[in-house]
Amino acid sequence: MKIQFMSENFPPESNAAATRVYERACYWVKWGHQVTVITSAPNFPEGKLFPGYENKWKQAEIMSGIRVVRVKTYIAANQDIVHRTFDFLSFMVTGFFAALKEERPDIIAATSPQFFTAVAGWAASAVRGLPFVFELGDLWPASIAAVGAMKRRLALKLLEKLELFLYQRSTHIAALTNSFKENLVERGINKNKITVVINGVDLARYGPRDCDMDLSKEWGLENKFVVGYIGTHGMAHALSNVLNAAKSIQENDTICFLLAGAGAERASLMEDAKRRLINNVIFMPRQPKEMMPAIWSLCDVALVHLKNSPVFAGVIPSKIFEAEAMGLPILLAAPEGEASNIVLNDKAGLHIAAEDPAALADSISQLASNKSALRAFAAAALKAAPSHSRETQAHELLNVFKKAIGEKI
Repeated sequence: MKIQFMSENFPPESNAAATRVYERACYWVKWGHQVTVITSAPNFPEGKLFPGYENKWKQAEIMSGIRVVRVKTYIAANQDIVHRTFDFLSFMVTGFFAALKEERPDIIAATSPQFFTAVAGWAASAVRGLPFVFELGDLWPASIAAVGAMKRRLALKLLEKLELFLYQRSTHIAALTNSFKENLVERGINKNKITVVINGVDLARYGPRDCDMDLSKEWGLENKFVVGYIGTHGMAHALSNVLNAAKSIQENDTICFLLAGAGAERASLMEDAKRRLINNVIFMPRQPKEMMPAIWSLCDVALVHLKNSPVFAGVIPSKIFEAEAMGLPILLAAPEGEASNIVLNDKAGLHIAAEDPAALADSISQLASNKSALRAFAAAALKAAPSHSRETQAHELLNVFKKAIGEKI
């Protein structure tokens, strides 16, 4: 099968969309399929080009057998909604034309959260008379409203109309959570054109390992109980709540918080920690994707944190699966929903209410003093990890492609 996949983010970027698109594509190539990914020059989330890349109209490379076509975009940091919108729109245009110039595929797919990528994918499929699969990674207009990035005015209403248009015109939709499917069905989308393909982890890349002692020493984490949040520091993650919890247990100098990554909120979080003299939080800048297992190895507990909004009850952060594969206990601070069901059903850790600093601090203190519970959670997490494998997800999405082009599965 010839697969053309559109994603504004792709390695060496290391956010969730980039990772899942890349890791599944590696399996498709391994299984004999031809994969082309149309993306932008890597710059997310800081809005700065990664070393070795230029913002050209077109540049192509082969990465792990995948043909990667990068197009010119308006580059903006993941902060200002106006400039980010120009970024999204520019990729919609340049990505669309790049898709038309590539060898004719059997299917075109595109991933969200930002829907303008899906517009480019759908438009290219319509022009070329090809089936289009929309991978729904986020209920984007709803999540924008939930974090307060856009008020419920005309612009948001127009985005919602665009959202429904794309759902209706897609040949098939691959939703990352059951909640996403339920939301679409409630809004009139045919349930038979929606398949749930839950996120996962590449077990070949992640697995238990001893603490990287050199890295631990470099960051002053020796002999500390490390609570690690690894990922985007964005508006959806409400990490100011972590600072509040850290401040409240600061007198316990054996507990340390490691916040590793980048995002719209990182600078303000660092300033806030400095202003409030919070000295038990370490901010590690964004690291290359290949460093993630080493960074996870520094942690005693994996913290997964989301904003207290009903919208995020249907979100399943991919770091849950990475932590399980590493054999780490999970502390999930999020609205009750699909993510909490996974953590609790897997017996991989604790779930507490979102944005409750007292509950967060108390849970961390309990875990730090209960080694037997930590071992039990770690063992259960590792046992559950194979049930969330990226390879299985790659098979499931490939079946969606086959269904979309009318092949018998």
